[in-house]
Amino acid sequence: MKNARHPLSLYIHIPFCTLKCAYCDFNSYAKLEDLIPPFVEALIAEMRLWSPVVQSRPVPTVFFGGGTPSLTPLPELARIMAALRDCFALEPEAEITLEANPGTVNRDYLRGLADLGVNRISFGVQSFDDGELKALDRIHTAADALRCYRWAREAGFQRVNLDLIYGLPFDSPSASRRAAQGERVMMERWQATLEQAIALGPEHLSLYALTVEEGTKLAHDIERGRAPAPDGDLQAAMYEWSGERLARAGYRQYEISNWCRPGEECRHNLVYWRNGQWLGLGPGAHSHLGRKEEGGRGKEGVTYRFADVYSPRQYIERVRETAAAGIDAGGAAPALLASMRQVTFVDPQPAELQMADTAILALRLNEGLSVDAFARRFGRSPDDVYGAVFAEMTALGLLERAGGHPDGCSGERIRLTDRGRYLANEVFVRLLPDQPL
Repeated sequence: MKNARHPLSLYIHIPFCTLKCAYCDFNSYAKLEDLIPPFVEALIAEMRLWSPVVQSRPVPTVFFGGGTPSLTPLPELARIMAALRDCFALEPEAEITLEANPGTVNRDYLRGLADLGVNRISFGVQSFDDGELKALDRIHTAADALRCYRWAREAGFQRVNLDLIYGLPFDSPSASRRAAQGERVMMERWQATLEQAIALGPEHLSLYALTVEEGTKLAHDIERGRAPAPDGDLQAAMYEWSGERLARAGYRQYEISNWCRPGEECRHNLVYWRNGQWLGLGPGAHSHLGRKEEGGRGKEGVTYRFADVYSPRQYIERVRETAAAGIDAGGAAPALLASMRQVTFVDPQPAELQMADTAILALRLNEGLSVDAFARRFGRSPDDVYGAVFAEMTALGLLERAGGHPDGCSGERIRLTDRGRYLANEVFVRLLPDQPL
């Protein structure tokens, strides 16, 4: 897996939370803060295990996700940041993002983050309506979010993202059944939240439709009639209104769920959407690593997707075991990954799956899929692979072709239409390799 030429991003998963939110199906755990010190030890040990394998690759972005990374005390974060710089080749202008819950930080903490080198912060605001926040089991209030935003600016953060959720249910199932009134109230609440976000002026906004994930408290409540299910038609109306409102406010949509001021795209997430390579560290963290074969065009080489064990306790134990046993850093990828006892699964990526991932992820971006770039990467035109699907989806008004992109992307591109962005899964499922082409 050694490759000095290609950049490698880092994702660091901090799995701890104060309270598990009703809608959340992420790998996160409440009331385990006592594990933070041994977790940090294990995380640093895992960095040292990987360092000999990837230390020659430049690291342009680092992303602390969770969970609630802002639950990590500053002294522990200082140790993590020092290990990052010691074990990996962080670029001088690397983007370093940390997700934060407004209910877990104060002015001094945010100043401390900035002093450690974190230069982009993402607040999980979700709503500026206290009733909605309570329904979501968020531990912060709208006033907390406003204060945190101000403190972040005072701390010197020049790149701030706000996460927001639209399509939140009305107060109760019976009330929501009064369709006209309930829909109007939900739309007005969402519009007020987005207007408040725009008034703050963050560089980046991420807007997500509320989804019901199996096994969550929200799914349990909906099954038992204690909460209404999200209204897909109303969510579609909210999405459409949001896009128009943000465009008027000077925000450019660059991905299905993401808008930014010019030049303020999340560089780390672009690595995902362009199907680049990253190393995930921490419980449940996923990775996409591989190498480019030498010589010739269209030789993508061998790539692997793999993940660490999900349980924080097991992660700590298995990293300790790996560190004690040692690894063969010069070994072939399968043997190397097999020696990492914290790695719970490894999936080699055949060409068909690499092509599908690249096409699907690129279509999430407004710039779309570059026909020329795909052909250079895989030695085949995307039309040779997906021509029938492209024709069907274009006829349905979900895909379109363009001769370039306003941001300067050259060559022919295939991209989602405005309607297609909301119905993107209808396109994506047809691109998967087990689907008939």
